[in-house]
Amino acid sequence: MVRSIVTFLVSAWMGVALLAGGFTLKSPDISGQLTLEQVYDGFGCSGRNISPELLWSGAPKGTKSFAVTLYDPDAPTGSGWWHWIVFNIPADIHRLPRGAGDPAKRLLPEGAVQSVTDFGKPGFGGACPPVGDRAHRYIFTVYALDVQRLPLGAQSSPALVGFMLEKHALAKASLIAYYGR
Repeated sequence: MVRSIVTFLVSAWMGVALLAGGFTLKSPDISGQLTLEQVYDGFGCSGRNISPELLWSGAPKGTKSFAVTLYDPDAPTGSGWWHWIVFNIPADIHRLPRGAGDPAKRLLPEGAVQSVTDFGKPGFGGACPPVGDRAHRYIFTVYALDVQRLPLGAQSSPALVGFMLEKHALAKASLIAYYGR
């Protein structure tokens, strides 16, 4: 009996893993290490603060929109650091161009929202770990969501957006890059 239950649970888990297993995130601009292109320009850092091109594929059936985040879990804050949050990306979009994180460039698809990051404003804020700290992990994640729009705006906090993303995620795909100084 116990063996049957374990077999059923393993089979169910494998089925769920296979359903989301084809969802991938890639970037021609990131190869394991962030460059000065993706480093913040401020807080003692002197990078170019350009968001990388991101491409995703294999979203699960039922995806109605996407969201993209950039998060540093190693920031010495006790809660990490949100560097970029974009949501309400239409389901037929599978790419964000290089530089899309700059609100002035207007490169995001119509209807997409960039909300406030831990830098205190919407838009991409690149890497800027403390000098001498070990290299930080920068986790880019794309979420496939079960709703067309999250009922949030550009002033929504990272925690609130994160809650809504987790609540509506059908699947997510991530890539990790490192940066230290």
